[in-house]
Amino acid sequence: MIAPKTLKLSLKSLRDFAKKQLPDEKLIELDERDECPLEIVRHMCDPDKLGIQLLFIPEEFGGMGGGAFDVYCICEEMAHIDLGVATAVLATFLGSDPITVGATPEQKKLWLSRIADEGILFAYGATEPDAGSDLGALKTTADRVLQDEKVVGYKINGNKQWISNGGIADAYTVLANTPGGPSWFVVEKGTKGFTHDEPEDKHGIRLSNTAALAFNDVYVDADRLIGGVEGQGLNQAQAVFGYTRLMVAAFGLGAGWAALDRAVPYSTKRIQAGAPLSEKQGYTHKLIVPHAAHLEAARAYIEETAERIDAGNEGSLNTEGAIAKYMATEAGNAAAEAGIQALGGYGYTHEYMVEKISRDVRITTIYEGTSEIMEMTISRDRWQLHLKTRGQYYHQQAAPLEELHAKHPEVGADIAALALHALAEVLERARNGHLTRHQHILLRLGELIAYAECAGCLSRRAARMADGKLHEKASRRFEAAGLAALARIFAREAALKVAQDGLRLIVGAGSLSSPDVIALETSLGLPAIHRAQTGLLSDMDLVADVLYNRAAKQVLSAA
Repeated sequence: MIAPKTLKLSLKSLRDFAKKQLPDEKLIELDERDECPLEIVRHMCDPDKLGIQLLFIPEEFGGMGGGAFDVYCICEEMAHIDLGVATAVLATFLGSDPITVGATPEQKKLWLSRIADEGILFAYGATEPDAGSDLGALKTTADRVLQDEKVVGYKINGNKQWISNGGIADAYTVLANTPGGPSWFVVEKGTKGFTHDEPEDKHGIRLSNTAALAFNDVYVDADRLIGGVEGQGLNQAQAVFGYTRLMVAAFGLGAGWAALDRAVPYSTKRIQAGAPLSEKQGYTHKLIVPHAAHLEAARAYIEETAERIDAGNEGSLNTEGAIAKYMATEAGNAAAEAGIQALGGYGYTHEYMVEKISRDVRITTIYEGTSEIMEMTISRDRWQLHLKTRGQYYHQQAAPLEELHAKHPEVGADIAALALHALAEVLERARNGHLTRHQHILLRLGELIAYAECAGCLSRRAARMADGKLHEKASRRFEAAGLAALARIFAREAALKVAQDGLRLIVGAGSLSSPDVIALETSLGLPAIHRAQTGLLSDMDLVADVLYNRAAKQVLSAA
């Protein structure tokens, strides 16, 4: 992990670079031309210039050894600037991840040192035209080439689709089936038989290069098999999902705030019916405040997961990475849509960045695992925990929040606990009724789990801020009072969503009698959850005031 001061300087350098090289006007122009600014991407990865890639490379290979928290901070900032450029930079680190987790010491030294010293770009060649997110269904093959009964190389045949940096990378990690099972290989550009298509004509992130790859008897030496042992590919891919999905979560977070950071100042200047939009609850309480709450709930979960990854003793945290990605990217997508609505007719035109941001952030709910894959991942894992604990897992998770409420009654921990208790009841009713045989219910449970866990996490984060114990690199968009209000707002929404949507799913999948439905309402704690909605409007007023005071200060400092 890098020092806080170093990270702060890196973020400032990134912002200063973007202000000069990637102003909104240029981003919109490049978007219209569907052009990846390769020179700028290479400048960002040049160790003698911006050298952003050094943050991601271990120190022993010439990098700065940034941890998961550092990566999250950088990814959020890059996405706040432009998601297409951010994707081009991310692709190198995604592409090098199989090397980082699975390569031999010699392979790590060769490739990671080249990324650090030369700034070479990588691409991650996993997805295929027919397999989508199902890595186990890949059809690309790597056949052994023997010499005197010894494997000296492999011939790769197949196709890859939707590959970020597909047409511009210097090297590619490619997943292919060997006789020993799925395995990763390094293939350099220009290798005979290896070609890529023209860039895809995409809905968004048009500043990133996305292209299909084709392999026709592409020969690579045996030392290009990552790890030197066949059949480790899926394990190597799984080992980094918690980490890489956290990066994409940060992308959703950064893009969502990029939209709100344009909508807020716009509304202070836009006069409607004799007053600025910023003074109208119909604007702030629909288009701004709820999205700020969702984004900060996602941030809390991202930061907590990053801290746990950096602690290094809790495995890959794949499910936590899935929750972070799901909540942050869905929140970012919704915030960007609200950004368009917030600007009205202007927001719908290519001239304004919110329209571009909305098209860009949409991809974060698709790549590195769709939102539906995330829901399935979340529900399957937490369902097992529910079964192993005989239905007590989320009741147990609620108990510390109830204790936290005694110390910090202002952070909504008691309401978040109601959400977790309700979730435990929903899961138990689903078990009793064998409802997880319905895929729709399984996916919706994944959503409810994500909301409830993020509610608890945001309350914990607000309490840590109040105690002055927030991570030294943590974002401080809101002071303690504002963050506590956001925690209460989100906890109310999460509790109501878990209880009401859970009730709907259980009743909708079965044939409960009226008395059974009434009993279910009580067991879900709906009366208490309804009472907990008290104070919602005043909390939304408080958050709006915080946001617009900040916007006013920014306008004054810019002037």
